[in-house]
Amino acid sequence: MPADIPGIHHVTAVGSDPGRNLEFYTGTLGLRLVKRSVNQDDVSVYHLFYGDRSGSPGTSMTVFPYQGARPGRVGTGQASAVAFTVPEGSIDYWTDRLNEAGVDADEPRDRFGDAVLPFRDPDGLPLELVGRTDVPVGDPPEGPVPAEHAIRGFFGVTLSLSSAESTVGLLRTMGYRETDAERHRRRFETDGHGDLGYVVDVLEEPHAPRGSPGAGTVHHVAFRTTTEDQPAWRDVLIEQGLRPTEVIDRKWFQSVYVRERGGVLFEFATDSPGYTVDEDLEHLGERLVLPEWLEDRRNEIEAGLPELPTDAGER
Repeated sequence: MPADIPGIHHVTAVGSDPGRNLEFYTGTLGLRLVKRSVNQDDVSVYHLFYGDRSGSPGTSMTVFPYQGARPGRVGTGQASAVAFTVPEGSIDYWTDRLNEAGVDADEPRDRFGDAVLPFRDPDGLPLELVGRTDVPVGDPPEGPVPAEHAIRGFFGVTLSLSSAESTVGLLRTMGYRETDAERHRRRFETDGHGDLGYVVDVLEEPHAPRGSPGAGTVHHVAFRTTTEDQPAWRDVLIEQGLRPTEVIDRKWFQSVYVRERGGVLFEFATDSPGYTVDEDLEHLGERLVLPEWLEDRRNEIEAGLPELPTDAGER
């Protein structure tokens, strides 16, 4: 049996306007653009990676911004919210900051003893900031958000399901254990309590509408694994009666994808080699980076993409 999953590696969402997406995640949320590439399965679309200074596993929010994409519908069979962690005393700062930026946000609320600030990105993707006393120091990027208030990485995700039984069984196999519950929300955590991305909340909503893909929805949730354990995790998924992909080389990590029975697309992604394998740390995200198997198509790919700022100074 492979080692338990320590938490979330990255989350990938679908957006629409790439420039607006870049401005929101870097300018408003203060994350760093750590990789500017393309969707390897559709090279007409950017793949933008945001995170801490180096895009460490557990901090990387990534987006496929399809120009003119129709809005999706958040519902069952999806990750219906993505939560980031911030210091406990920073919720007031973020409430004011989001309000001043005109962001669609709700009032802070309590959930399992934590202050939670729900809001939406420009495409309507549900996001949350969770204030914690045990937030990691992390490695926040330099930018518009003071380091003492900066997003440290993921707190977790919420999965909305019409029936939760099979998904809960898979989470338990992955090493998650149930730690709390309120109404129709159940909380599952890894042993990495106080680390990044260790929480998965499960909402069982049998009468809620089914989600549909499009701008403002999560495409998939990626969980962390090691290069050594990844093949064993693929075997576990097969033993569970699921149909995972082969191991796919994504350049910055190796990936195995599987659609779990609740309908959510899971990825098992390796921590290494990371985003600095093909760019210096100080210059991450400044240029379009392609994996070597797409490099001979660079001129064609660049011609089909809209312009984006090439460095932080242009933002």
